[in-house]
Amino acid sequence: MALDYRKCAEEIAANIGGGSNVISAAHCATRLRLVIADNSKVNKEVLENIDGVKGMFESNGQLQLIIGTGTVNKVYDEFLAVTGASAATKADVKAAAASKMPLWKKILKTPGDVFVPILPAIVASGLMMGLVEALAKAIPSFADSGWFGFLDLVANTAFALLPILVAVSAARVFGGNIYLGAVIGMMMVHPGLMNAWTVSPTNQPAVWNLGIVKIAQVGYQGHVIPVILAVLLMSTIEKWLHKKVPEMIDLFVTPLVTVLVTAFATFVVIGPIFSVLENWVLKGAEWLVTSTGGIGALIMGALYPWTVVMGLHHMYNVIEAGMLSGALGLNIWMPIASAANFAQFGACLAVAVKCKNAKLKSVALPSSLSASLGITEPAIFGVNFRFMKPFIAGVIGGAVGALFGSLTHLGATTYGVTGIPGLLAINNIPIYCIELLISAGIAFAVTTVIWKEDAPKAVPAAPAPAKIEVPTTSVIRCANGKVLQPVKGNVIPYDQIPDNTFASGVLGVGVGIQPTDEVVVAPFDGEITSVAESKHAVGVAANDMELLIHVGVDTVAMNGDGFDCLVKEGDQVKAGQPLIRFSREKIKAAGYSDTVAVLLTNSDDLDGVEYGAK
Repeated sequence: MALDYRKCAEEIAANIGGGSNVISAAHCATRLRLVIADNSKVNKEVLENIDGVKGMFESNGQLQLIIGTGTVNKVYDEFLAVTGASAATKADVKAAAASKMPLWKKILKTPGDVFVPILPAIVASGLMMGLVEALAKAIPSFADSGWFGFLDLVANTAFALLPILVAVSAARVFGGNIYLGAVIGMMMVHPGLMNAWTVSPTNQPAVWNLGIVKIAQVGYQGHVIPVILAVLLMSTIEKWLHKKVPEMIDLFVTPLVTVLVTAFATFVVIGPIFSVLENWVLKGAEWLVTSTGGIGALIMGALYPWTVVMGLHHMYNVIEAGMLSGALGLNIWMPIASAANFAQFGACLAVAVKCKNAKLKSVALPSSLSASLGITEPAIFGVNFRFMKPFIAGVIGGAVGALFGSLTHLGATTYGVTGIPGLLAINNIPIYCIELLISAGIAFAVTTVIWKEDAPKAVPAAPAPAKIEVPTTSVIRCANGKVLQPVKGNVIPYDQIPDNTFASGVLGVGVGIQPTDEVVVAPFDGEITSVAESKHAVGVAANDMELLIHVGVDTVAMNGDGFDCLVKEGDQVKAGQPLIRFSREKIKAAGYSDTVAVLLTNSDDLDGVEYGAK
């Protein structure tokens, strides 16, 4: 039986608190992504059981409903029509969700925002590096060939010039000019500077003596935190200057001052201080994995899934990038993440095998397969964390697997890949396979033992969508049709509307309505031709009738306060369908009349026009 897209959308809207509770709405290939104003109004138990919804989870401030490829876009269109919400992009939704985050979470999330866009470049380079090294080990003569030299260059470029990639991405995140960001990144690895990896007690960089300060002529190869902070400063300076510098000279002054001030601050303060701090962080991470008898890795393997739940796991990219670009040259953090992710695969697979509920099985099985490839969000949020016991089983399996990976000295040539794809980047494939089997096997076994599927229980039915009440009284009639009364109240002639423009008839003839209700409905089946930015007026057309419905007199000055427009231009509406909700109390408090003007703006072109309640 085909899914009723409209009914699905109406039930979703009814159980999230209605359209007024939606801050932003978008969809991806499989999921409806919503940012909700008041989460207390969301009926999660009913949402999960709506026909068409295969699962739901909350991530990074978003409520995500799994609907499926080819279906989600149709439900989304109906959802916009039902709620009156405006279409948004995934980026819009992420921005709306981020605005609701506490400050500490925004700070921890920033490295992820910077690194996620450059992951393709890092993954490609890392996988290429792993393949080239594997070939060199398998075929000794290959290491001396021209092919090895060429492919090694291709593989190492992203890591050798990583600060440039980071700077461009950081400029995008912080709202700065990405080309100025690139200049800052290139400046920090300029060939005129001494390469950071060649510095030693016997090989020190030259110094620029600027009188008040001395600057070591050394680059920042392998560093990312100083780059991010330098571009943050650059973006802040640039945006401030754009506001202060006259437009006539902005093109010249702003870039010049921005780059010069940022360069000085970077080489004098940011670089020297934060490169040392970053080295401490990297040494601490390496110590945690390699010098604690595996205990540190075990703890991080257990904690990693919790950071995924909080949306903070991409912050580890800073550590991984430093390990790859640094003296270690190997990402020993990746096996920890891989063990944690593959354990969630094992737990989710156990749920798919054990459960009898067809809907849950249809979500758990593909989610587990996705987790085996390193994409764990569907498994964690759609299944494991939802039932908690499978999630805890995954935590246990990930901890043990990470301990094994640490004790066997596993490492990778890239970051951003875990699970099965990690086979292409790992330094010891057989041992890595054992780590994955340990992680998933323990999680599968523990889930099978501790998780029990709940018996089916009666779920409260989703409230039926409000029935459209079609008005029975007409207020305007002509040869082309009738205009039904769009809001309850006392109907008066248009020349009694307390506004000279409306009363003069220059905008057309019709009526005024002194409302007793606060909902404007469609006066006939037609199309929304215009919507005022301040939400207080709409235009509706049908059968060559062009109608203006204007709530209140001079209410444009309220800038939308007290008004909620439920439609957008181009929408097809049915008679009785709500168009605008408004607050009479707010209108009167602002000192305006709440009289609703209903005017046939092209009345001169129509025959037999008469007006008045009938």
